[in-house]
Amino acid sequence: MKKLLSTIGILATTFATSAYADSSASDEWQKIEQQADGQTVYFHAWGGSQEINRYIQWAGKELKSRYNVTLNHVKVTDISETTTRLIAEKAAGKNSGGSVDMVWINGENFKSMKDNQLLFGPFVEGLPSWQYVDKSLPIDVDFSEPTESLEAPWGVGQLVFIHDEKTLQNPPRSFAEMLSYAKAFPNRLTYPRPPEFHGTSFIKALLIELTNNNPALQKPVTAETFEQITQPLWAYLDEFHKVAWRGGKQFPGGTAETLQLLDDGQIDLAITFNPNAVFSAQSSGNLAESTKAYAMDAGALSNIHFLAIPWNTNASAGAQVAVNFLLSPEAQSRKGNLNIWGDPSVLSSQYLTGSAKNTQQFKSIAEPHPSWQTALEKEWLKRYGNS
Repeated sequence: MKKLLSTIGILATTFATSAYADSSASDEWQKIEQQADGQTVYFHAWGGSQEINRYIQWAGKELKSRYNVTLNHVKVTDISETTTRLIAEKAAGKNSGGSVDMVWINGENFKSMKDNQLLFGPFVEGLPSWQYVDKSLPIDVDFSEPTESLEAPWGVGQLVFIHDEKTLQNPPRSFAEMLSYAKAFPNRLTYPRPPEFHGTSFIKALLIELTNNNPALQKPVTAETFEQITQPLWAYLDEFHKVAWRGGKQFPGGTAETLQLLDDGQIDLAITFNPNAVFSAQSSGNLAESTKAYAMDAGALSNIHFLAIPWNTNASAGAQVAVNFLLSPEAQSRKGNLNIWGDPSVLSSQYLTGSAKNTQQFKSIAEPHPSWQTALEKEWLKRYGNS
């Protein structure tokens, strides 16, 4: 009987401790929501997609009506511009009242912000919506860099191509086939100009195929490995550019321009980092119903994209409330809706509703170490930037 009473006592204490922890966390979050009331959050995010911009507008209206938080979308072409701005604020000793409150980042930009101690947190695991996140996804690393609760996973990205089945029934299934196709049908293929995100992703995926995903790509780049490993890449691009759209002398500015060129019949393949972008583009009338997304047979370059808060934010509470809302089942279900954005969710599917439960994903290929990105962009610009 004593043993039973002792066990009951331990269980009661454990339950009380757990309940206290939950209550304490709930009280803490309530304080954050109260502090967020009336704050304006300057959200630096890529602005190159109508669908994404409209989604962020919707999120802004919801945040305003529910929490009295104003979400101001600062549209950027490349988030590295924001990283540069934050590094300048750090150098100037501006450790509070910063101009940026929230950023959409991953990869090299996350590593740069982390290395320069530009991030607020750790904060992610304290968000109420964290409980819904699918922990089986690689959310604890970003391009092999540990996230350490400094950025919240927002969605899954995969590099895929879009073609029109009416004009191209059997698109190239490898980069080797792509070069053969480009030679057979000159002026019909292209990719965005690096360092634009999609253009850099294209050359990374190409390098992975040409080197059979050399293990060195997962380690920090060195001058020696870079020169040795990238030789096939430059040889390929030299050949490809000769027969590419506009003779490789001009490149699209990003995914939106490749979609427009495909829709106009000027090129045969568009590029996107969202395997479901074709559906939202079709529902917006930007692509024909006969268009379809596909990945190379080897798989699609894949990563998680994240939301982070700078260390000197002027609205840390408002930014946390915004991130928490964007991770909620409601916001993630809308984001995953094939007619709205179609961005694959980071939540467990049991918490999602509608078409977000079944968004399309392809076999994954991991990103190289983030140091390769800077080196590749620099060399690409040196070789082809004056085209």
